[in-house]
Amino acid sequence: MREFSVPPVVTIADTTTLTDAVWDNARVSPENVSFLRRTAASAGTWLPVTAAEFQAEVVSVARGLIAAGVQAGDRVALMSKTRYEWTLIDYAIWAAGAVTVPIYETSSAEQVSWILSDSGAVAIFVETNAHVLTVTGLRDDLPLLREVWQLDTGGVDAVRAEGERIQPEEVEERRRKARAGDLATIIYTSGTTGRPKGCELTHRNLLTEVLNAVVAFDHLFKGESRTLLFLPLAHAFARLIQIAVVTTRATLAHTPDTRTLLPDLGEVQPTFLLSVPRVFEKVYTGAKQKAEAGGRGAIFARAEATAIAYSEALETKGGPGLLLRAQHALFDRLVYAKLRAAMGGKCTDAVSGGAPLGARLAHFFRGIGVLVMEGYGLTETSPAVAANIPSAIRIGTIGRPLPSVTVRIADDSEILVKGDIVFRGYWKNPDASREVLDDDGWFRTGDLGVLDGDGFLSITGRKKEIIVTAGGKNVAPAVLEDRLRAHPLISQSVLVGDRQPFIAALITVDEEAWPGWLAAHGHGAETTVAALREDPALRAEIQTAVDEANKAVSGAEAIKVFRIVGRDFTEETGELTPSLKVKRNVVHKTYADEIAAIYTK
Repeated sequence: MREFSVPPVVTIADTTTLTDAVWDNARVSPENVSFLRRTAASAGTWLPVTAAEFQAEVVSVARGLIAAGVQAGDRVALMSKTRYEWTLIDYAIWAAGAVTVPIYETSSAEQVSWILSDSGAVAIFVETNAHVLTVTGLRDDLPLLREVWQLDTGGVDAVRAEGERIQPEEVEERRRKARAGDLATIIYTSGTTGRPKGCELTHRNLLTEVLNAVVAFDHLFKGESRTLLFLPLAHAFARLIQIAVVTTRATLAHTPDTRTLLPDLGEVQPTFLLSVPRVFEKVYTGAKQKAEAGGRGAIFARAEATAIAYSEALETKGGPGLLLRAQHALFDRLVYAKLRAAMGGKCTDAVSGGAPLGARLAHFFRGIGVLVMEGYGLTETSPAVAANIPSAIRIGTIGRPLPSVTVRIADDSEILVKGDIVFRGYWKNPDASREVLDDDGWFRTGDLGVLDGDGFLSITGRKKEIIVTAGGKNVAPAVLEDRLRAHPLISQSVLVGDRQPFIAALITVDEEAWPGWLAAHGHGAETTVAALREDPALRAEIQTAVDEANKAVSGAEAIKVFRIVGRDFTEETGELTPSLKVKRNVVHKTYADEIAAIYTK
C-alpha cells in the first residue's frame, strides 16, 4: 500500500483557540480537579487545583503579561523543567494572544541566544539562578528582550501583581480576537545536526491533533483519568498530552525529576503514562536487576517469557491456551502485580514515542498488564502522525495514521504526511520550509517506511542516516540499533561503515545495569566500563546481543565488529538531544579515532 488516509472526526472552527478549553472547564465543571500541584509550602503533598482556580490563575498571569507590554503575536520564551507553572504560563501566554517559545532548561548559552534572537522574544520566564545568569550574559545581543522573570524567586507572583492594574476584560478581548490560524508556539527542533529551526504551530494545528487523537484514545481520558507528566514540556510530545488533559478535563500532575519518579507514581497513581522508550527500558532493566540481586532471577526470566508469549498469543485467532493462561495468572500474583504497583498501581495504559520501542518490550509490558501504545510523529506534525490505539494494535508497527492524517510512501520510501496537523513552516526560514513542504501541502518527514495492507506504518530508517558500504550496500541503522538496545546491558548503539568494507557498531553500557553485571562477574563495585572494555566476559555478553540483532538482516548488512565505548552518551557531553536522540555527527566526531581504528586493523 502506498497511501492511507483517515478522515477527521473533529474539524476546527476559525474562532476556536487553545484557551477555550480552560474557559469551558471553569464554566461547565468548575470543581473538577484539573491539576495536582506539589509546592514547598505544601510539605511535599499534592494539592488539588480546580478548573475554576486554574482559569483564574491563567487570567491573572495574562493580565500581568499585558501590563508588561506583551502584544498579541509577541513571542514569550519559557525555560524551565516540567512543573505546574509551565502549564500555567503556557496558557496565560495564549490568553494574552501571544506565542510561546519553549526552551529546554538544559540548553547551552549558545542555544538560548539563538532561540531568543531568532524568535525575537520580548520576554522570558526562567527557572533557576543559573538560567538568569545565562540570559543576563546575553542581554547585550538581545535588544528586543525586555523582561526576565524567574520562577524560583517569585517571578509568577510579580507578574500577577503587575497585572492588577489591567482589567480582566482586556484578557477576554485578546481571546476573542484570536483565531485558529494564529501562531500558538514556535518549537525549536533540538536537532541531531545543525542549528535548530523554529517550527511554527498554529492553534488549529494543535487542536486538530488533540481533538482527533483523544477520540482515538478515548478510554485514556474518561472518568477519573490522571497522568503524571515527567518528560520536558519543551518537547512537542509532552505538550500534546498537556493540551489533551486540559481539553478532556482529566487530571495532570507534574514532576521535574525522574529520580523521584517511583515515589511520585505511588503518590499520584496515574491511570496512564507517556514516555520515551528509554524509560520503559529502565523499568524493565531495574525489575530484572532487582530480581537477580534477590536470588529470583530464574523466576523473573520465566515470568518475562510467559508475559511475552501471552501477549503474542493475544494476536492469534485462538488467543492464549489454557496452560499459558494458568502460567500467566500465577506470575501475575508473583511478579506482574508488583511491577504494576511500582508504576502507581492503577496504570493500565501508556503511550510511547520519540524513538522505536521494540516489539519485545511492547509484548513484555502488555503481558504484565500495561498496554504500551507506540506512536510516531515529528515536531512539524504537531506532533503525532500515527499510533497504535486500543481498537487497532499491531505490535512491531507504529500504528495507523490518526484521524485527519494522510500518509503516503514516496517512490524512494520516504514517509510523506498531509493534513491540518502539518506545521505552516519554519520561522523566518522560507528556504528550509520549501525543502520539506510542497505546493500540495505534503510534508517530507525524512523518515523511510512502509504501509502494510491494513494501513499500519513501520519505520525502516532515516533518509539521511542510510549507510552505503564500499560494496554499494544500503544499510538502515535503525533496524540493528533498535535490536541492540533491547539487550538489558546496552544503553546506546551507533552503526558506522559509510564507504567502508563492512558495518561496525559503537556500543555503550547501561549505567543502571552495570553494577549488577559487575557483581555477577566478581568485579568490584567501583570498576568502570572503560577498565573492562576488552574483558572477554563483557565482550561475550555484548556479542550475544550483536548475534541476535544480526538475525534481522542479510550478511552484507550485519555487524562484523563492535567497540564498547568507555562511557554512556549523555546530553551533557553532547551526544544526545534533550529528547534523548543520538546526535550521530557528534558521535562520529568524538569517536573518530575509535572508528578509524576499526578499519585500519
